Amino acid sequence: MDTTHFIPISKLCSSYNVTISFLEELEDIGLISIINIEKQYYMDTDAVGSLDKILRMQRELNLNIEGIDIVFNLLQKVDALQAELSNLQNRLRLYEHD
Repeated sequence: MDTTHFIPISKLCSSYNVTISFLEELEDIGLISIINIEKQYYMDTDAVGSLDKILRMQRELNLNIEGIDIVFNLLQKVDALQAELSNLQNRLRLYEHD
């Protein structure tokens, strides 16, 4: 399988100075996804930005796993609501110009 869109977990652990068990905990609660390809563990490169946010929350705000889960889910909901608001504002503009 082609692994060009994946980054090895071992590389992430050394780059971010975290343990594999910490990343496994994040996967257990659904914050990240770890993929097993040919007995090697990877993470999608598109998800590295989310991992970066999670690690900043842990380090800068000193949050535990449960706190990270709550804050991360709330931030995702805020992003979804902002996208919905933008969409509704654009639709409203269509009716205002009639």
